[in-house]
Amino acid sequence: MEDAYARSITEVLDFFGVDPGKGLSDSQVALHSKIYGKNGTPFWKLVLKQFDDLLVKILIAAAAVSLVLALINGETGLAAFLEPFVILLILAANAAVGVITETNAEKALEELRAYQADIATVLRNGSCSSWLNSCKSVGSSIFDLVRFLFVGVQSVCGCFSILPATELVPGDIVEVSVGCKVPADMRMIEMLSNQLRVDQAILTGESCSVEKELESTIATNAVYQDKTNIIFSGTVVVVGRARAVVVGVGANTAMGNIRDSMLRTDDEATPLKKKLDEFGTFLAKVIAGICILVWIVNIGHFRDPSHGGFLRGAIHYFKIAVALAVAAIPEGLPAVVTTCLALGTKRMARLNAIVRSLPSVETLGCTTVICSDKTGTLTTNMMSVSKICAVHSVHRGPTIAEYSVSGTSYAPEGMIFGSSGLQIEFPAQLPCLLHIAMCSAVCNESILQYNPDRGIYEKIGESTEVALRVLAEKVGLPGFDSMPSALHMLTKHERASYCNQYWESQFKKILLDFEIVYMLSSGSLAVSVLEFSRDRKMMSVLCSRKQTKIMFSKGAPESIVSRCSNILCNDDGSTVPLSVAVRDELESRFHSFAGKETLRCLSLAFKQMPIGQQTLSFEDEKDLTFIGLVGMLDPPREEVRNAMLSCMTAGIRVIVVTGDNKSTAESLCNKIGAFDHLEDFAGRSYTASEFEELPALQQTLALQRMALFTRHG
Repeated sequence: MEDAYARSITEVLDFFGVDPGKGLSDSQVALHSKIYGKNGTPFWKLVLKQFDDLLVKILIAAAAVSLVLALINGETGLAAFLEPFVILLILAANAAVGVITETNAEKALEELRAYQADIATVLRNGSCSSWLNSCKSVGSSIFDLVRFLFVGVQSVCGCFSILPATELVPGDIVEVSVGCKVPADMRMIEMLSNQLRVDQAILTGESCSVEKELESTIATNAVYQDKTNIIFSGTVVVVGRARAVVVGVGANTAMGNIRDSMLRTDDEATPLKKKLDEFGTFLAKVIAGICILVWIVNIGHFRDPSHGGFLRGAIHYFKIAVALAVAAIPEGLPAVVTTCLALGTKRMARLNAIVRSLPSVETLGCTTVICSDKTGTLTTNMMSVSKICAVHSVHRGPTIAEYSVSGTSYAPEGMIFGSSGLQIEFPAQLPCLLHIAMCSAVCNESILQYNPDRGIYEKIGESTEVALRVLAEKVGLPGFDSMPSALHMLTKHERASYCNQYWESQFKKILLDFEIVYMLSSGSLAVSVLEFSRDRKMMSVLCSRKQTKIMFSKGAPESIVSRCSNILCNDDGSTVPLSVAVRDELESRFHSFAGKETLRCLSLAFKQMPIGQQTLSFEDEKDLTFIGLVGMLDPPREEVRNAMLSCMTAGIRVIVVTGDNKSTAESLCNKIGAFDHLEDFAGRSYTASEFEELPALQQTLALQRMALFTRHG
């Protein structure tokens, strides 16, 4: 269903004939499996491709003729078939090298499948909805309570089951939550949380997560970014929980289209292949002429008695002509060319460069332009905190303290530097940095973990939240535990969350008792966590530490600062009223971070709460104490700048193509040297709309100078 994004939820469900409360029946699954089949790539096509060469075809023809003549003459023994056997053996070896090399490349392309989910939570043959509907007769309040509890226990009732993602068919009802890889292209039908955010950088190149919604999209020819009600196969849910109906599986998904387009790419003949084909054509004509001439010259010898007749004499000299042709053809040339290209492919593989087609190795030397994606290619695709801003003191200058943070990945390794450029040995001894670490660890729903198989630190959840967890690890802990020698003694698995677990053990999140989970008198849910929402642009969590209750908050700087009445000073840890002058200075730093430096900014705050308070309301999010401002970005890879310089030195232009916004992409390109240190980016950077508005001639000229192409401004 290609236009599911433009249809209403009811239309999509009716199209597949599925009840959202029951899911597909077994008979419907079998029917849909037949209608929406999966595609495969035959192995024989890859083998056949290796013989698509003129010289190889000539050798096959020569071997076939030699074999036929041997059979006609009734010759027996190995010597009679030695010539065609050797030719075919050489060709088989040549084909084997090509198949193995290209199969390895195809396996590398199959890494796209690593982004696809292995399992899915699917609703089939469900009957829980009837049980839920029967509760309506009890009363509206009780029904609402049952419905709330039903969300948490529905899987126990047997409605939902865990199935391999490969068994999904269009029309299946699937539930996704934080950390889930989306198993297929799906249309949202129900939101089970305040919001659902998905990391679809693998598909669109956008480093920030994207919020999804239920409403249909008006645009008829919408691009992936416009399909806000579709969650795409291979993307990852980072915030929230929802249900969706499968609308595309296998090759009919966005990721499947990308993979198939890579495999279907038409291979243009390379200069070497063109020369070899020309040589093969010339050689075939010359050899054919010589062979015909040799055969014609010996017509007079056809009747020689030693041949046993005119026909046998003709065949005898035809065999001589064929032998001459086989001797003249360089049988080893295809094998030599294939071997050389395979060696080049192997060398490139050591440098993590995947070569899908052997002949393309030769064309790399002719490269003049490289179009590169930004997210995950030029950048690490790992959000990292790079700047921290806090109030140093309101009594003695400077008022604002600014810190830089090193590290470009999720590894909890990095240092914090002051405005003077000197490293801060024990960041946790500074009150603001200490409270930033507390808030980053506690007001957080993500997980940072070490993957021993891949040897890297990985995230589960929102990338900005994981960046805060990494920052908490870099700040460390007060006392002996913050000593580098103590932290280095930990295993990588322990190090991933050592400081975060410490703060989470110190600040216990309030877990509500059953009797106050639902307030029947007010008819509203009681919560200890206020989730992020579009209108508030912040989230808060209520925690207890010893005999105190503290609310930690984080969110957009303008939302947090507007709710703050006090500030935490970094020099002595005192709390003082937030003055207009300090507020203006903080807003100035925020605009500098978000504007010139194109950082994604979050502000952190806290509030002392009454000892007996167990729940939070939106009214509690006022009179906060400002802790600090953090700026984060998707940092460029360390090796990119030198790679850009090498390309420019070799006369190769690099054009960055990204789905990110223009200002963020321009900032990155400036850092990696894509603009060649130019101050004015005019004529070098274009959005899609800006480029389309240019006349045809101007577009041609723009392509000659372009260094950056973005989707939007």
